[in-house]
Formats: sequence, structure tokens, C-alpha cells
Amino acid sequence: MIRVENISKIYGSMKAVDNVSFHIGRGEIVGLLGPNGAGKTTIMKILTGYHYPTSGNAVLNGYSIYDDPLKVKESTGYLPEMAPLYDDLTVSEYLDFMADIRKVPKNEKKQRIEKVIEECGLSPVVYRGIGKLSKGYRQRTGLAQAIVHSPEILILDEPTTGLDPNQIIEIRKLICDIGKEKTVILSTHILQEVEAVCNRILILNRGHIVAEGTPDKIREDVVEDDMYTVEIAGDVNVDSMAALRSVKSIVSVDRTDGKTVVHMSVEKRSDAGSEIFDWAVSSGCRLSAIIPEKTSLEDIFRKLTNQGVM
Repeated sequence: MIRVENISKIYGSMKAVDNVSFHIGRGEIVGLLGPNGAGKTTIMKILTGYHYPTSGNAVLNGYSIYDDPLKVKESTGYLPEMAPLYDDLTVSEYLDFMADIRKVPKNEKKQRIEKVIEECGLSPVVYRGIGKLSKGYRQRTGLAQAIVHSPEILILDEPTTGLDPNQIIEIRKLICDIGKEKTVILSTHILQEVEAVCNRILILNRGHIVAEGTPDKIREDVVEDDMYTVEIAGDVNVDSMAALRSVKSIVSVDRTDGKTVVHMSVEKRSDAGSEIFDWAVSSGCRLSAIIPEKTSLEDIFRKLTNQGVM
């Protein structure tokens, strides 16, 4: 549905996007993740026809952004970070206007508007002025205009910015429901949103894709060691644990509340749990817990974008 081929975009002396390629299939929800200035919004503007790339090409729903720009726009719905809403119109009037702009056939327009009002949960405010809507309902209205023409592809730039926790959950559910039938690409700074909504992620840094895949695949590719937390009853000397074959290093040892808590890094995919259990038995120690730790997407993001060290 979306095929990006070696696109670059240069503004003056700055290369915002540098030779980026990726593919997104039908029915996928893909997150575009990266720090400010990574090139996320530039890529979205290229995909929606707001900008042409300096080089490279993008094909959406079989149409090239160069050869068939109008077909590309007919195939896509776009919600920018700040939705361009008309505050002096009611929700109903605005969606009627957007349906005309999107050339929805007159014999289908009423049905299409009613459908997106239901899908986006806008029934309580359909006759209310947009200028009087809450942030959550404004985002819902922005989503409704993006899908009123039933596009094959939906492009969302920071769709939950400024929403409260309940509104975020509602918008995420709506995106998941839409993603069952359409191809969705969304940009976000919220890492929990990526794991909650997206099938796959692309991590951008300084105009390049530095990682691509499911969160678990990226963890597998990026994380060098597995981490364990081991809790042992009593005040125990754990020096001999460091000599175990699968243990790479003891990161920290905390002795509080009558127990010893050891944080350690171990060989990836090793049988460290069994080895630690055998060590405890032979040492006469009583294990309270052996807990594998899952590296957070935040830690991976910080490592890949040079914002921290794992």
C-alpha cells in the first residue's frame, strides 16, 4: 500500500530526510518514531503531497506521488498534528464541507457522514460548534474528516497530543478499529502508544531509519544481554554467582528488608535461570524470585537516537 523508495529532502543546507526506504502493507498500523527533527513530519508531508522529495519516489495505493498526485490524495486521509478545523462551523457542517472537498458522490454523502460520525463517536456533538468542542472531540472531528471519503491509507501526525488519559485511550481504540480495514501510519512521541497500537515501528534519527520491525524484533536486534533480578532470603555473599558461566556481570547488589536483591546481565538466550537455581541449591541459599527483565522501548529508543546509554 505504501512503498517509499530512497527519498531524500533537503531544506537549504539541511538534509531532513536522507535516502529513506520502507514498505507498509495493507492492514498494517505502523508507528513512525523519532526525536524532534528526525524527519517524521517531512516524510508525512511527502506522502500526502504537501512536499515533493528532493530525490526518490513514493507509491501509495499503486499511485506515484509524481505521476498521479491527485490519485494519491484521493487514496489517503491525513490528520496533521494541529487539525485544520473551522471553529465557526458545526461538526455536521464541517463534515459536509469536507465530503464535498473530497468529492464524495452526492448519493453517498449522507451515508458516509453518518458512518464517520458513528465510528468517531461524534453523535453527542454533531450539531455543536467546533469552536466549543473539547480537545478530545476536536481530535475525533479531525479523524472523521480524514476518513469521510473512505481512503485506503490513513496518515496521522501525533494523533493524541494534548489529550487527557481517557481521551488517549479512546483515540487509540478508534485507530485500532480503523486499522482493521485500512493501512495506517502514525507519528508519535509517546512510546507506550507505539506498543499499544502499532504492529510494527520505524525509528528515525537524523533523517535515517535506524531500526525497523516489531518492538520484540528490535529488542532482539539491539539488546546485547538479557537482564535478571534475583531475590535471595537473608544477607548473602553473591561473589560466587558472578563466576557462573551465563553471568556476564553483576550490575548491583541491594541488601534490605532481610533479603539480597541482585541485578545482573546474562548471556542472551542462555539457560541462566536454571544455572542460578542450581547455584542457590549448592550454596544453601533460599531463592525468593528469579525475574527476567524486559528492556523498555524507551531505553532502546534512547540508545538508537544517541540520547542515552543502556
